[in-house]
Amino acid sequence: MEPSIIKQLAAELYEAEKTGEAIATITDKYQLTNDEAYEIQIEGMKLRLADGHRIVGKKIGLTSKAMQNALGVFEPDYGYIADYMMSYEGEPILLSELVAPKVEPEIAFVLKEDLQGPGVTVADVLRATAGIMPAIEIIDSRVKDWKIKIQDTIADGASIGRVVLSGKLTPVDDIDMRFMGLVLEKNGEIVATAAGAAVLGHPANAVAWLANKLAKYNISLKKGEVIMSGSFTAACPVTDGDNVTCYFDHIGSVSARFKK
Repeated sequence: MEPSIIKQLAAELYEAEKTGEAIATITDKYQLTNDEAYEIQIEGMKLRLADGHRIVGKKIGLTSKAMQNALGVFEPDYGYIADYMMSYEGEPILLSELVAPKVEPEIAFVLKEDLQGPGVTVADVLRATAGIMPAIEIIDSRVKDWKIKIQDTIADGASIGRVVLSGKLTPVDDIDMRFMGLVLEKNGEIVATAAGAAVLGHPANAVAWLANKLAKYNISLKKGEVIMSGSFTAACPVTDGDNVTCYFDHIGSVSARFKK
């Protein structure tokens, strides 16, 4: 794909995020490879950096077999988290700033050391982790009606919208995240339950996968970054007035509320 088209698509996706006006499905017009889609994603991050934003973390998506099967892929994807994407628990998420949001309950890893692949293991991830936090990723698609293939979501920053972290950081010592239970409630009703094993068998597996995946680009996971490890459940749509709470065994809960 011509570099000019890659930059044009990155600009269109960024403009769609800023205006709330979704664009047509990219893969209906272009036959993108995954590598080309990541090039669009990187160009989009360059636009955000040029606007004065900074990168504060990374996210992993499509960690469940169900989601991989739905998009016909065999591995997760990833994206970058910019500073303005971080939202404070207790403050409303403004739907006017999003296109078609959905929530995903996740564990956020906060790193105390850099992680550089290849060869990163679960043990390496746990040693490099200052602690984990209950988190909600609010995914969003700048592609109209979520009519996406894997290349569309990669180009669109792995469909990152907002991230809400709890106020509690818990050390990983003596916590087996594979067996960590999760209850997702919306407006006081349980809509999903799951365990950490739903995330690539262990959420730290997802972080290791990302560190190793980025190694070919000589990119590391940085000390102090927040790494969103992937959803325990299918994404849950939200609308005006919804309140969502995610309860995680051992580490606490996190909530988000939505308004126009």
